[in-house]
Amino acid sequence: MLIFRSLLVLLALSLAPHALAVTRDGAARVIDGDTLDLQGQRVRLFGIDAPERGQSCVRAGQSWDCGAWSAKMLARTIGNRKVTCMREDTDRYGRMVATCTAGGMDLSRAMVLAGAAQAYPRYSDRYVRDEAAARSSGLGLWAGRMTTPEAHRRAVAPAAQTAPGGCAIKGNIGQSGRIYHRPGQRDYAATRIDTRKGEAWFCTEAEARAAGFRPARR
Repeated sequence: MLIFRSLLVLLALSLAPHALAVTRDGAARVIDGDTLDLQGQRVRLFGIDAPERGQSCVRAGQSWDCGAWSAKMLARTIGNRKVTCMREDTDRYGRMVATCTAGGMDLSRAMVLAGAAQAYPRYSDRYVRDEAAARSSGLGLWAGRMTTPEAHRRAVAPAAQTAPGGCAIKGNIGQSGRIYHRPGQRDYAATRIDTRKGEAWFCTEAEARAAGFRPARR
């Protein structure tokens, strides 16, 4: 009996990392070519970097919206299938960084092979060979010229405002009313806080709500 129990413990320990790693699955909403919303959790696809929304590339001498195209490619790859994500890391914005699959297909690999995203060797070399294959075939982004997504983000990023006392939630007042933005959300970097207008910085979401601000949708 003791040996049997020991075997059960060893089996549970061997399976535990995998059970803990699969954090979420279900229907996913595409944010951009490398980001999903999965049951309210923002998920960054592991090992790849895709053009940003609004980013343009050049093909046959013409500018085209490669950011929107990349997002459409990810949505098409997923289709109506359930997405399962296994956590690899958490980024500096608090987003889950994960390897995600749909119908058993690795979404990061599918995007890179289609030329809809780049491998991101700074964080992983897992998809470097896949990028080489897409690049040699001139697929997608490799059919023309583009600024890397990372360089594009640096070029368009506004001058950063310093969060006072480390309280980084931005309470903004605009046409949509009193909205607060958390780090990592789409409009966070572009949102400027003017305390003269009644806008404010908050340390917690509870503080923002108490002041009459509601959360941004994404």
